[in-house]
Amino acid sequence: MSNRALLEVIALDVEDAVAAQAGGADRLELVTDMAADGLTPARETFAAIRAAVDIPLRVMIRKADGFAAGDVSVLAATARQLRAEGAREFVLGFLNADGSPDLAAVEAVVAELDGCPWTFHRAIDRAADRDQLRKALADLPGLDTYLTAGSAAGVDEGLAVLLAEAGRGGEPGYGARILVGGGLTLAHLPVLRAGGVDAFHIGGAARPDGWARPVSAAAVAEWRTALG
Repeated sequence: MSNRALLEVIALDVEDAVAAQAGGADRLELVTDMAADGLTPARETFAAIRAAVDIPLRVMIRKADGFAAGDVSVLAATARQLRAEGAREFVLGFLNADGSPDLAAVEAVVAELDGCPWTFHRAIDRAADRDQLRKALADLPGLDTYLTAGSAAGVDEGLAVLLAEAGRGGEPGYGARILVGGGLTLAHLPVLRAGGVDAFHIGGAARPDGWARPVSAAAVAEWRTALG
């Protein structure tokens, strides 16, 4: 059995996607507007990227900055449209004002996904109670991943939480894979790998010249080499 770790890279467009795949990315997270921390890309962008690469694509379902759902009917319609365009994997996550999971919004979107796999994103790092959130979402169809830094402040602050949660795999609420992202650096990899984490997510780290420039295949390759 392979112990190859999963490397997911944020892609904004076809140029990003092609470079990320060339560098060794296993999967892409498709978003637009990183000034708002990543919103749903246009259907046309998804279709163009799907035609350009052959690795899995997880598409963000999020219409505004922050973790409030907003108009749930718009989110559900967005999910339907992406499914119709051929999307098969997704990223989402919504919180109520008190930091509890917005189950109504999450369930409404998940109902449109037909059991497709999806990631609950870094909203978990803003949750009032991470354990409660995990247990509340545990039985939703398709949930297979949590994208998390362990802390809203990033991996440096969240490392102990990440390792503790990795050690609880198989417990109720802890069956989904931990995908670490948010201030992640190459220096974090040895301790995370030793702790059983096997999935990693990079955005800015794939763009050494900043978000105004495309993904660097060489930067992605450096991560791929480090992960083995």
